[in-house]
Amino acid sequence: MGEMKLAVLFPGIGYHCDKPLLYYAAKLAKTEKYEVLPVPYTGFPEKVRGNMDKMRECLEIAWSQANELLKSVDFSAYNNILFIGKSIGTIVGSAYAKEKGLDVHSILLTPLADTFRYVCGNAIAFHGTADPWAETDAIVEACRERSIPIYLTEGANHSLETGDVRCDVDILRDTIQRIEMFIRKIDA
Repeated sequence: MGEMKLAVLFPGIGYHCDKPLLYYAAKLAKTEKYEVLPVPYTGFPEKVRGNMDKMRECLEIAWSQANELLKSVDFSAYNNILFIGKSIGTIVGSAYAKEKGLDVHSILLTPLADTFRYVCGNAIAFHGTADPWAETDAIVEACRERSIPIYLTEGANHSLETGDVRCDVDILRDTIQRIEMFIRKIDA
């Protein structure tokens, strides 16, 4: 019957699945014969950054909606499972995999510090050094402790963008190429 592969997309608070990093990561997964399942959450409060109560509320909303959407998925039917998370989605995906005892490979796009309470090996991370949501040294150290390769983009923000369109397109291309290599290594 062939190998069954699933890629689950866990977006960020304002970074939906149609934004560049997730959109092209999903397209790439599809070309590599993954079934792609987005987990779109809604109903987040506004002005979250720096407000721990609102961040906890966002996590609860995303967690609840992800659990509801994924409850009917038979993960045992898949040979390869890939979780692609962005920001808060890296926390939700990593916590979900840990709670459900799933053996997944993870792509961590601009992970937050709390991601590393759950994520283990089999991952790759991307971080911009001008990310106001996550402190670079803490993210680098968390990846080092877990032997997770991390790609740093100098001067890039939480969307891995710098404000220079040409530079941002180059960053996107490089990020997608690294994701492609990671996925092909999984499939090898």
